[in-house]
Amino acid sequence: MWQNIKNLYHSLMSLAAASYYGFPHRDLYIVGVTGTDGKTTTTHLIYHILKSAGKKVSMVSSVYAEIAGKRFDTGFHVTTPDAWMLQKFLHEVVAYGDKYMVIEVTSHSLDQQRVLGIHFNIGVVTNITHEHLDYHKTYLNYVRAKERLLANSQTAILNIDDESYQYFKSPIVNKSISYGINHDAQVTPKKFPFLTSLPGTYNRYNCLAAMAVTQKIGIPHLQVLKGLKSFTGVKGRYERVHTSQGFEIIIDFAHTPNAIKNLLSTVKSEIKGKGRLIHLFGSAGLRDASKRSLMGKQSVRFANIIILTEEDYRTENVDVIIDAIAKGCVEEGAVELTPSSFGESFIESQIVFFRIHNRQDAVNFALQRLARAGDIVVLTGKGHESSLCRGITESPWSEFEAVTSALETKVNHEKKHR
Repeated sequence: MWQNIKNLYHSLMSLAAASYYGFPHRDLYIVGVTGTDGKTTTTHLIYHILKSAGKKVSMVSSVYAEIAGKRFDTGFHVTTPDAWMLQKFLHEVVAYGDKYMVIEVTSHSLDQQRVLGIHFNIGVVTNITHEHLDYHKTYLNYVRAKERLLANSQTAILNIDDESYQYFKSPIVNKSISYGINHDAQVTPKKFPFLTSLPGTYNRYNCLAAMAVTQKIGIPHLQVLKGLKSFTGVKGRYERVHTSQGFEIIIDFAHTPNAIKNLLSTVKSEIKGKGRLIHLFGSAGLRDASKRSLMGKQSVRFANIIILTEEDYRTENVDVIIDAIAKGCVEEGAVELTPSSFGESFIESQIVFFRIHNRQDAVNFALQRLARAGDIVVLTGKGHESSLCRGITESPWSEFEAVTSALETKVNHEKKHR
């Protein structure tokens, strides 16, 4: 009941904002991208292809907004801005002379009608996997929320390999362009071979979605291929940090069971010889708790060593969050150790996990005490974000700065003891 009242409020605000700014969507070709995983990379891919093809284009993603030639921070833990900011962006884009707009759209913003008053030329779904069930309650409700974008789009771009495909209603499927790898689709790697520097099968899906969109827009195929090949990625998505210690670090935003599976399976394929995969992560507080044990299980299936730590626990007890993840780790066969009691024999023979509440301490432990030559340390859940929510306070946080600090301390310590 309360959510319905809030949604009515958001609907009125969205229509008021669209009216105030003169319904700027009418002068733009707008692409909306939604999905559980991959929507940020797909949004940036579409933007990059259009821009490299010479189109005047702006973009809003969870990492930043590129509006009328200027870059804006979209806020703490926010993907789709509120209606007034979004309509203001659209107005500025039109005034600047851009003709295309790419918007990353969340299920929350769709359910809450925060994009009401915007008509999309194309709506894209990357995938729909386990996430946000604290809000949507059921998977089908989650699909229906995503489907609102497609219902308000002239053309739908759908992943035929994803579970969600079977749940979309006939009017949506009838106006869709399908893409996929495992099933016959209109856009596939066999029909349209391409090269990309992005790792993993999951990124091939993102590329196919971007290809389907830009082909529909009318970008010549060779320019699409050129754009895919020249795209170097998004901050905080499979971003490598090289070290002088012989091990590698990868920072990624993965925070769902499916994203962790896709990421870690890709990283695992890179490890050679006796190298180990060390995975550091947590799960957000006051959010979908049902995914936590599943995240733990996925980590155990690929990692050798796991460190469970904080990740925006908000006002929830961080121990409760870590307990839920640890439950999945144990069920999958991992053994818990304490930082003061682990030994090399345990590390080599079993999959183990540790609990270290403070994220900087956890990073320090991973890089200063655990990692060795040949290993890959994967930090997930924070990616590009610039804050960490502890209680009701947003503390400044940079995963990259945390890594740099840990590495510098390690190097200085080694110099003193030579």
